[in-house]
Amino acid sequence: MTSPATPLSLAALRTGLPVLWASSADRAAAALPAFNGISRADVDRSVARLARFAPLLERLFPELEASAGRIESDLAATPHLQEALGLGAGHGTLMVKGDHGLPVAGSIKARGGIHEVLEHAEAVALAAGLLPEGLQSDYRLLATPVARTLFGRHKVAVGSTGNLGLAIGVMASALGFQAVVHMSADAKQWKKDRLRRRGVEVVEHVGDYAEAVAAGRRAADADPLCHFVDDEQSLSLLLGYSAAAPHLARQLAAAGRTVDATHPLFVYLPCGVGGAPGGIAFGLAQIYGPHVHCFFAEPTRSPCFLVEMLAGTPLLSHLGEHPSVYDVGQDNRTEADGLAVPRASEMAAAVVRPFIGGVYTVEDETLFRQLHTAAVTEGIRIEPSAAAGMSGPAMLLGSDAGRDYLRRHGLEPHLPNATHIAWTTGGLFVPDEEYARFRARGAIAAGQPA
Repeated sequence: MTSPATPLSLAALRTGLPVLWASSADRAAAALPAFNGISRADVDRSVARLARFAPLLERLFPELEASAGRIESDLAATPHLQEALGLGAGHGTLMVKGDHGLPVAGSIKARGGIHEVLEHAEAVALAAGLLPEGLQSDYRLLATPVARTLFGRHKVAVGSTGNLGLAIGVMASALGFQAVVHMSADAKQWKKDRLRRRGVEVVEHVGDYAEAVAAGRRAADADPLCHFVDDEQSLSLLLGYSAAAPHLARQLAAAGRTVDATHPLFVYLPCGVGGAPGGIAFGLAQIYGPHVHCFFAEPTRSPCFLVEMLAGTPLLSHLGEHPSVYDVGQDNRTEADGLAVPRASEMAAAVVRPFIGGVYTVEDETLFRQLHTAAVTEGIRIEPSAAAGMSGPAMLLGSDAGRDYLRRHGLEPHLPNATHIAWTTGGLFVPDEEYARFRARGAIAAGQPA
């Protein structure tokens, strides 16, 4: 299996060539990774919080009636996509974790973003005595006029390139909070329009994601009743994303997919600032230890997490401790708006550094081609960012760096038993005309008529 990966070098980063960096960390020593006191117990608390709020969510969002208020996505085998991507049966089985179809927010951000808003609402309600039996209360009480009046005195704000803003804005406004989303120049117009239709205040910035976050943080600091959802520093966000791991474990077991030393699990996660893939990887590592191998996927022109992982190594030692993509000569311009981030979360990087499998980069045209391929082969409708995970098997199995990773960890003999999961992250609410443009560009990239 071949891949477009080129040897990792500063020149390759600067010119935007696809590369794979594989971690050299001792995975056996990372069987139960923890960071700053967080552990599997914190993952379980996040799962429990989402369960407490499920009856309320079912009342607030009709689309959650079928799932009794649970926000979850399907795990599906994708044999036709696997064949189209060139992943032979001797290399394992490809599945897709469909967060592109998550209800309410339409993306992976429905997990962490909604979790943080719910955690904040819970704290405000408990302090005001609106949950008389504490955590055992009926959380549907938070849909009453009294609760909405209380929440209406408070504000929830966030800085976003789009999908996190949708999740935060929709959830906060549904509860009655004043909701403000600071959007970067990378954000798509339809995402801004969708938020405004929900009554969310959208503040547009001409700068990139980092500038939108900084502006939102400054505004929140000046308002004592404003809770700022900080994508770069929030453990609540990260742990909300981690809640996906126990559900995925149940799905794998139901599908008959074993995960152990002779049945490795490879998970390929699109990555922006790092909180979403970091939380999922953390949760999976708590369950599967060294038997899960998570690889983060980024655009070649926005490789912020890769740059963070390389900080302090001989390749980037001249750039200091927390470099940005601009420092390696990149421009952070990509059609994958959710991944257009110049500098990674130091917190997320610290969490995953002991156990991450690696990071690879993907060209925009590859994202569009694989978006088109996913639609043709499996009827999967995603946005460009969500296609990044689909390059993972080829990058791992077809590159020198990937093959060396497999050899070092003794994985080559077990590849026929492996499960590969491409985690799709957004696409449900993409307007038809926008999606048609994606498909046309993807067809051209695939050498087919538009």
